[in-house]
Amino acid sequence: MGAAKDMAYEAKDRAAGMAGHASRQGQGTTEATKHKAGEATDKASQTAQAAKDKAASTAQAAKDRTVESKDQTGSFLGEKTEMAKQKAAETAEAARQKAAETAEAARQKAAGAAQYTQDRTYDAAQYAKESAVAGKDKTGSVLQQACETVVNAVVGAKDAVANTLDMGGDNNTNATKDTTTEKITRDH
Repeated sequence: MGAAKDMAYEAKDRAAGMAGHASRQGQGTTEATKHKAGEATDKASQTAQAAKDKAASTAQAAKDRTVESKDQTGSFLGEKTEMAKQKAAETAEAARQKAAETAEAARQKAAGAAQYTQDRTYDAAQYAKESAVAGKDKTGSVLQQACETVVNAVVGAKDAVANTLDMGGDNNTNATKDTTTEKITRDH
């Protein structure tokens, strides 16, 4: 068992040596990393300072250009504003004229439509009047014909009755016929 114990001590010493070596190497690596980190920090700080200086310079140049541009733009905008006012006035005048023309055209169209409607109404009334007169004339003619037909029927019936009763003669029939016809015609 002694040999195993010796081997265990030996392994322990080797492990301790390796651990010490690894620890020294880790410390070296840590130191190197710290050194590199410091260099990177310094470089980043320098880069940040350079960027800050450049930004300040750019901002000052932009401010100077803005002031200069503002002066130029002020007169430019004044001219543009005046031109816009003139254009707006011209557009408003053109719109007013167009509205007046449109209103006049609409008034004329309405007057024409009213005249057309009046003419058509007069024509329709005239036609209705003429139709009524023609209807009246036609009705009168129909009534006259009907009246004559009735008179002829009455005279014919009277003659038939007189002939049936052998009461009629030619002279007597004509006298009665004329009197009956005159009476019926006068009534209508």
